[in-house]
Amino acid sequence: MIAFVRGRVDSAGTDQAVVEVGGVGLALHCAPNTLAGLKVGEDARLATSLVVREDSMTLYGFATDDERVMFELVQTASGVGPKVALAMVATHSPNALRRAVATGDAKALTLVSGIGPKGAQKIILELKDKLGLPVGGADDLPVPRQRVQPWREQVQAGLQSLGWPAREAEAAVAAVADELTGEEVPSIPELLKSALRKLSRP
Repeated sequence: MIAFVRGRVDSAGTDQAVVEVGGVGLALHCAPNTLAGLKVGEDARLATSLVVREDSMTLYGFATDDERVMFELVQTASGVGPKVALAMVATHSPNALRRAVATGDAKALTLVSGIGPKGAQKIILELKDKLGLPVGGADDLPVPRQRVQPWREQVQAGLQSLGWPAREAEAAVAAVADELTGEEVPSIPELLKSALRKLSRP
């Protein structure tokens, strides 16, 4: 098992990054909030999970070990594959997922692209004894602000990588932009979560 990789970030796109390790470029599929924290040309450490299929071997990268653990645990629920698991980690922090499952908050899980009300209830039933309770209170800490100019493009690309159509993603980004006040722009993860909330509304 490859637990983590550490090396120079060679590139970072809308759904994956390439990290050079020992002269080899490793492609890692990542959530948009993880990609937003990477800088091309600088060193990075990403926790990793290798998903092996009959016809492929895919490496997924995460900002923290806890995100990697959560990514692997939620896949033990029937119907949750790597794509949905990555969307869950992109939409909610590990503590938020623990809280949603522990309290039976199906609505929070339906914010994830690919999870409907019935699927959310099924996930809660299957994972309630596996995820444990929220720890550390990390959700209450402020998210570092990032000075990102093309935030609209990044958030829209992130939504599309999670499976939303381009037109719906663009409308959600526009709705978020209309609600922004002041000169300081929230971080990409915050903007992405706001856009996902827009998309979840009927």
